[in-house]
Amino acid sequence: MSEKNRDGKRTARERLAVEREKQKAADKRRRTLIVGASVVCVLGLAAVIGVVAANAGKDKTDDAGPVVAPSGAQGKDSLAIPVGKDGAKSTLTIWEDFRCPACQAFEVAYRPTLHELADAGKLRIEYHLVRLIDGNLGGSGSLRSANAAACAQDAGKFRDYHDVLFANQPQETDDAFANNDKLIQLAGKVKGLDTPAFQKCVKDGTHDSWVEKANQAFRAGGFGGTPTVLLGGKNIYADQTMTPAKLKQMVEAADRG
Repeated sequence: MSEKNRDGKRTARERLAVEREKQKAADKRRRTLIVGASVVCVLGLAAVIGVVAANAGKDKTDDAGPVVAPSGAQGKDSLAIPVGKDGAKSTLTIWEDFRCPACQAFEVAYRPTLHELADAGKLRIEYHLVRLIDGNLGGSGSLRSANAAACAQDAGKFRDYHDVLFANQPQETDDAFANNDKLIQLAGKVKGLDTPAFQKCVKDGTHDSWVEKANQAFRAGGFGGTPTVLLGGKNIYADQTMTPAKLKQMVEAADRG
């Protein structure tokens, strides 16, 4: 073999080795990004779990008067606000806090799928509103916004207002939802909601005791944090393999029987 041919083969091998190293580096960066994203999700959930731990054994229930459930509330002690048809074969139970960033992340990712399935009569959703962040960081934004959402349920506008609250969620440390005027202002984004009856319900804290009772039920249930999302008794939010597409497949399979 000539020296020229040997040099040519050596150069080709070197180029191949360089390309392999570049590919390895690219794969490593991709794995790092995937792991990093997973850690952010886990840390976000861990922070919420910390909220529960910080509140363990505490009972800060205010003497807010009699428990007044919002119109149409169902389930044990009327603590669930239903969305979707009663005859749906699948029921999703969601425990949420309007100040909770992880709850907002869940809503952003899953909302289109939940709306689609509920509107098609394939999924019934039961929302339970709690105030974990208030207890951990102080303030009353979780309570005030949950009461306002219950007032929206009285007006038949719960789902739309629920979505508006999460779309306009302040930073976790910003107790902006403690301001009733802010909550009433956001009601203006839902057609027909900002009425004198809604404003009075918000300002009077009509459903405050109901929110407190839901919060107690959440603690008594031994759940790990918010959001807790149960399908058939299983917390699907804790399932690392769950996606909106997978949830849709499960619900549609159940609907087909």
